Amino acid sequence: MSDFKFPENFLWGGAIAANQAEGAFREGGRGPGNIDMIPHGVGRLKVKTGNVPRPELQKGEYYPSHEGIDFYHYYKEDIALMSEMGFKVFRTSISWSRLFPDGDEEKPNQAGIDFYRNMFLECKKYGMEPLVTLCHFDIPMGLVEKYGSWRNRKVLDFFLRYANVCFKEFSGLVKYWLTFNEINIILHSPFSGAGIAFQEGENKAQVTYQSAHHILVASALATKLAHEWDPENQVGCMLAGGSFYPYSCNPEDVWESVKKEQENLFFIDVQVRGAYPSYTRKLFYDKGVSLIMEEGDLEILRNTVDFVSFSYYSSRCVAADMNDKASNEGNIIRSVKNPYLQASQWGWGIDPLGLRITMNQLYDRYQKPLFIVENGLGAKDEIRQDGSIQDDYRIDYLRSHIQAMKEAMEDGVELLGYTVWSCIDIVSASTGEMSKRYGFIYVDRADDGSGTLQRRKKKSFYWYKKVIESNGNDIA
Repeated sequence: MSDFKFPENFLWGGAIAANQAEGAFREGGRGPGNIDMIPHGVGRLKVKTGNVPRPELQKGEYYPSHEGIDFYHYYKEDIALMSEMGFKVFRTSISWSRLFPDGDEEKPNQAGIDFYRNMFLECKKYGMEPLVTLCHFDIPMGLVEKYGSWRNRKVLDFFLRYANVCFKEFSGLVKYWLTFNEINIILHSPFSGAGIAFQEGENKAQVTYQSAHHILVASALATKLAHEWDPENQVGCMLAGGSFYPYSCNPEDVWESVKKEQENLFFIDVQVRGAYPSYTRKLFYDKGVSLIMEEGDLEILRNTVDFVSFSYYSSRCVAADMNDKASNEGNIIRSVKNPYLQASQWGWGIDPLGLRITMNQLYDRYQKPLFIVENGLGAKDEIRQDGSIQDDYRIDYLRSHIQAMKEAMEDGVELLGYTVWSCIDIVSASTGEMSKRYGFIYVDRADDGSGTLQRRKKKSFYWYKKVIESNGNDIA
């Protein structure tokens, strides 16, 4: 073992998202967002993937985001628990429709501003830096219904109005910002990722990439705005990370992995390098995409981010002929089952070395500081007769990934921080389940919405507290 030590200012913490945690669906003047239209159960995937042209609330369906874990009312208690673990940073997001209920109002909802200001003040009380995502799978349904979401360039202006309010109102409270969460998920889950519901006869690729162009321009302009409000603001992009391995050394499989890597990193290439990469010419041609740009768009894209953040749960594996291989259905990003990896209860391959590989690849490609803003294990937790939750499987997962993270830093990768997904049990974005638990803190809520919402510390709570206290030196 080397004598490597994490930097003294390393940002240890945890992460949640407003749409998975807050609840309070209609409280404080909040309007409905896209995730509020996605039910739990068999109808979920069709809505998520944009294959319901006009998503509406249906009688008899359960919508987990409407109540979440009621973080809206429990945030003081929950932040106190995070502080007890020693968090240096707390990643969360702002619900766009809590500030602009329909999305296109001239003035923001003051009750929404007050809620987030109070939450950030609570973080500061404990010496915790908020890391705030402006758009974490979140767009007001008013913008989806009236404008067709991001396919319409007008939404760019509404987003900038919203971003400007955030930078103004939370100046001095928030200095770490992310523009869009897992920006590449628009390719795989267009409605949950960006509120895109396809209409009959549309060229889906054209709609998706045109929407992506508007999002990329919005991200660049928001980055510029953040720096204008406060030069100390640090703005990052955010990728659903994980390298694409070729299934074999057959050159056809290797080439497939190269193409998938390009498709996945295209958004980050633009946000970090400030221009469309050369390979997009053929990518767009093959998909029948012809981007409509306004004069000045390419210049706007030169407003690049300060750091690259990403989620990492698992690597991916691809083959030239995916249909011949056993697929891993556990994730929205299609992957072949990797025979060398064990899998989680939801079929996600467990690959800590893949994190080291991903970190090296991203840092080599971009030469910008990295920030791991999601990493964790979804699992079913059981409460024992003595009231304890012995989640050693989660500790083992996180320990091995922190070790891989450390080794990547020894390789020379610059890493700002690490926020575990999620610090407290929340609604799963992929399945809508509560039983797919990620947290250090157990929340008494079942998949059908029943439960007391009581919070309970798991064994991993005390383990992560020790990790932070030792600045990553003690992960045993």
